[in-house]
Amino acid sequence: MSEVLNHKQVGQKITRMAFEIYERNLNSAGVVFAGITGMGMTLAKLLADELKRISPIQVEELEVILDKNEVAKSEIELSQELDLTHKNIILVDDVLNTGKTLVYAMKPFLDLEIQKMEIAVLVNRSHGFFPLRPDYTGFELSTTFNEHIKVDVSGSQHSVQLH
Repeated sequence: MSEVLNHKQVGQKITRMAFEIYERNLNSAGVVFAGITGMGMTLAKLLADELKRISPIQVEELEVILDKNEVAKSEIELSQELDLTHKNIILVDDVLNTGKTLVYAMKPFLDLEIQKMEIAVLVNRSHGFFPLRPDYTGFELSTTFNEHIKVDVSGSQHSVQLH
């Protein structure tokens, strides 16, 4: 096991991503961070808090609830009903591996009249099995399929580790 990003580096990545989100969404009616269950939701909260700190953009958060282990069979729900009409949705997950989880996480938004949807991930492993590219990436890391990335942004010491 080796540390890829320490607490300070994770914080810097989140701040940089928040500034990029601010720059690309200056004229939006609002940004909704849609965090995928688990570390995706925790990362979404951190990004939302940072964007609120640095900008006047209206920021909302919700959770995309799904079973990451059986995403194809999982019921996919949103944690709350928000008016998402003409808003920019930023779908957030901790790690982009094959893209399968993110593809399924888009499902609840398909019938809504959103302005646009973007993807934010802390770590992009670049194994794309689906035609997805994150709009905001904290860190690019080429790995083998046997290696695993563990993101922990839940406690007081954030880290990204390679197993």
